[in-house]
Amino acid sequence: MIARSWSAQATAEGARAYVAFFEGTLVAELERIDGHRGALVLTREIDGGARIEISVVTFWESMEAVARFAGAALDRAVVEDEARAVLVSFEECVSHRHVAVDTVRRAREG
Repeated sequence: MIARSWSAQATAEGARAYVAFFEGTLVAELERIDGHRGALVLTREIDGGARIEISVVTFWESMEAVARFAGAALDRAVVEDEARAVLVSFEECVSHRHVAVDTVRRAREG
């Protein structure tokens, strides 16, 4: 499995809007892509709470599945206009890592 990670920054209001957009729109879009295996959206306060860092990790069965989502430019971030509108800044590139151990899956299958 491949983990694709990306991060951005937003105001508290922008972070809430991004999370709502992710849950309300992106989850369904991602689930329609063959090879998508789930996602995490993580947040933390920075700058004394003035900003929120958003980290997104999506999971894919292979790099071919990633390509079905990202196209040929695998390392370029896919940032929709709706997301751009609520973010203060975001990484233009993503990173990919092979998942070596997955205890979350193991816990779910229990």
